[in-house]
Amino acid sequence: MKILVAPDKFRGSLTATQACTAISLGLRDADARLTIDECPMADGGEGTVEALVSATGGRRETRRVTGPLPEMKVEATLGFLRDGATAVIEMAAASGLALLKPEDRNPLNTTTFGTGELIRHAIDVGAKRIVLGIGGSATTDAGIGAAQACGFTILMRDGEPTSLTEPLCGRDLANVLMVKHGRGEITSGIEITVACDVTHPLYGPNGSARIFSPQKGATAEQVEWLDAQLRELAIRTGHDAEAHVPGSGAAGGLGFGMFAFFGATLRPGLDIVADAVRLRDRIAQSDLCVTGEGRLDASSASGKTVGGVARLCQSAGVPCIALVGSVGEGAETLLSQGLSATFAISEGTMSLEESMLSAASLLRLSARKALHSASPPAGKGDKARLF
Repeated sequence: MKILVAPDKFRGSLTATQACTAISLGLRDADARLTIDECPMADGGEGTVEALVSATGGRRETRRVTGPLPEMKVEATLGFLRDGATAVIEMAAASGLALLKPEDRNPLNTTTFGTGELIRHAIDVGAKRIVLGIGGSATTDAGIGAAQACGFTILMRDGEPTSLTEPLCGRDLANVLMVKHGRGEITSGIEITVACDVTHPLYGPNGSARIFSPQKGATAEQVEWLDAQLRELAIRTGHDAEAHVPGSGAAGGLGFGMFAFFGATLRPGLDIVADAVRLRDRIAQSDLCVTGEGRLDASSASGKTVGGVARLCQSAGVPCIALVGSVGEGAETLLSQGLSATFAISEGTMSLEESMLSAASLLRLSARKALHSASPPAGKGDKARLF
């Protein structure tokens, strides 16, 4: 029996590679005769560099850039694929929510400037193509910080030019009149693909500010202000149509900024990673797939790893189970989209902190139990009878 192990990270606990190891150990605890194919996954958030660089035999390097707060400096890792001309960047490495203490989270004060610095560095050292993963952001600045760092001309209400020593933040959205592009910027002629992990528009009831800014520290009043300013920015700069493209609301509107100002292509992050690691072929060659992530809920069906892997398995007729840290509202929708079963790895009496500290051992134990719950397949044609 061949099993494909294709989880995402367990945020705050395990990388996707570490999750693969734990699951594989548990499966082998259940049956040492198994053939296991480990395939760390990502959907455009943290882990995208790891997944793509590992899949292509590329390399990583670290660059000191501006963090999510203008006064911060962080060591951010980016990757280069084996061709040497394709860079892979995670905006979370420079502008991510995980880089901030809870008390410092406020999308009015955060910037994508450091992400722009990574883009600029990649081009400076020869990248002709850039894959930019934009999950896990601390920002709601519509990408104006990244545009500023890449040398775009940004016109402000007060007529003052922007300075590379004063990164633009979310609170500056109201003062930006125009982002000029197509004027020989360093990004001209560079093919940029944005790996999105959500499909939300820039503004509105389902937009970036209303859906994601509260988890970045925004108050109810700030959410309303940010939503209004994102709308006004799109209209003022002549890019309101782009604001409604699926994924434009990702990463606090960085999806919009990359599309409208940088001329980037927006693609589901899972599709980019799936192509790079040949996920469809590997699913077709397996009898069972085990995926997983930290939390399974309604959002998992919209651009996230577990939902995407499950749908590909459904198309191939391969059973798919998910091992997750916790199960939230709406998770049951995935049972009609290719997921055969779900197992929450945490013990009922454990606190969240205890579960996260013990994630590797809990995941290993859950993998063993999950395999024992399956009846053995009679052959390749009986995959759907596993559960």
